[in-house]
Parts: sequence; C-alpha cells; structure tokens
Amino acid sequence: MDIVFIKQLQVDTVIGVYDWEKSIQQRLLLDLTLTADQRTAAATDDISLTLDYAVIAEKVTTLITAQPIELIETVAERVASMLLTEFATSKVEVTVSKPGAVAQAQTVGVHIVRTAAAVRESSMTAREQA
Repeated sequence: MDIVFIKQLQVDTVIGVYDWEKSIQQRLLLDLTLTADQRTAAATDDISLTLDYAVIAEKVTTLITAQPIELIETVAERVASMLLTEFATSKVEVTVSKPGAVAQAQTVGVHIVRTAAAVRESSMTAREQA
C-alpha cells in the first residue's frame, strides 16, 4: 500500500481542560498518514483518483475548529474517524502535538493508528446494541 501524508498541519483552536484555556486559541500541529493504493491516480495523473491534500487539510481544520475540545486525544479520534469514513483510505495514523503545553518540553502529544475495518466493526457493534 501507498502512503499519503501531511506533516505539521497547523490548526489554531480552543483546546484544553483548564478555564484559562477555554477562552483562548492555541496551536495544534497534526501529522496525518493515510494508507491507500495510489497506482491508478499515478497512472492517469488524475487528482480525483487520489487523496487530495488540500481537501483533507480543509476538512480536518473545519472539524477541529467547529467547537471547543478539551483533550487532544479527542481531536485525534475525531480526525481518524472522519478520515476513515470520508476518504478512500484503509488505515490512518494521526499525531496531534500541543507545543507549549508543558514548559519543560518542546511539545507533547498523542499518536494513534486506526483502520477502516475497526471502524466498521465498531459501528456494527453499536447498531447491535441499539
């Protein structure tokens, strides 16, 4: 499988658990890795057959800035779920970094790996429980 990636996507948003964080915007940096077969797009030179970086970046930014979020773990899960459901990818890796969150560190963050198969299983389980 092939990899399409975006490194250090900058998103300014309201993020944090402390009261003072809920009234300011802070910068998050995201690294996104999407697994998908890119041979057809490469052979035809057709952007409609690939994962469009600009569209991905716009949708991720819109998702993260739509409402305040407390945890970067929540950001990572929401981004991974959206990528797997809205784009032709079988696996995603999402890294969310929050520079300046810990004074002694350059950045802190989370890194998750999710697959389309796991998303399908999760939604089937949710439907069965309903």
